[in-house]
Amino acid sequence: MPATTFLETPQGRRLAYHRSAGQGPWVVFLGGLKSDMEGTKALYLEAWAKARGRAFLRFDYSGHGESSGSFEAGCIGDWHEDALAAVGALTEGPVVLVGSSMGGWQALLLGRAIPERIKGMVTVAAAPDFTEDGYWATFTEAEKAQLEAQGFVEKHSDYMEPYVISKRMIEDGRTRLVLRDPLPLPFPVRCLQGTADTAVSTQTALRLLDHAECPDMRLTLLKDADHRFSDARCLAMIETALADILE
Repeated sequence: MPATTFLETPQGRRLAYHRSAGQGPWVVFLGGLKSDMEGTKALYLEAWAKARGRAFLRFDYSGHGESSGSFEAGCIGDWHEDALAAVGALTEGPVVLVGSSMGGWQALLLGRAIPERIKGMVTVAAAPDFTEDGYWATFTEAEKAQLEAQGFVEKHSDYMEPYVISKRMIEDGRTRLVLRDPLPLPFPVRCLQGTADTAVSTQTALRLLDHAECPDMRLTLLKDADHRFSDARCLAMIETALADILE
């Protein structure tokens, strides 16, 4: 396994990454909340890309994996800056983004920020605006009061250990929402969603499909697939969607 390399961002954060040179467009994997670049999907796609001589990048946001910082101090905007820095410094020319869960939101933010760089996008259980629609909207009055008083609350997850949601994450998330204003995506987009996902609902996937302004956008639902979307049939579906955009 090649050694991890690090990128110093303009904000002073140190991002861990693995970069495989090859034929463009670059495929860039954007992981989910509290995930890292050693996950099943990231490694599968890296192997897929290497087998085809395709340029590929995977990295850890700050506060994730081997990168600097703590998760609890981070927010959507920080991780957007990380993604912009990684794509800007570590890839050249057009890119195809593969965004998983929170990485799907990050992919959409990149689509809004640098559309001229993006050839296409694959989202896997994309979770746009989840800080507002998934967290804040479901907080009890007691949790909202706790957030205001101590600056954070802890939440249970079906897919990871309990995690901290900070007031900063909620407030910053409100400045990064993509489902409230026009969302032009002037490139092909393939959205994948499992029907047994308890973290991101099919309604969220349908809302994104209906909201985005895109000339070639398709949503595929996979029956009984959960939020991890990492078994053999799910990985094959990601591969097919990525090949469709690249070819």
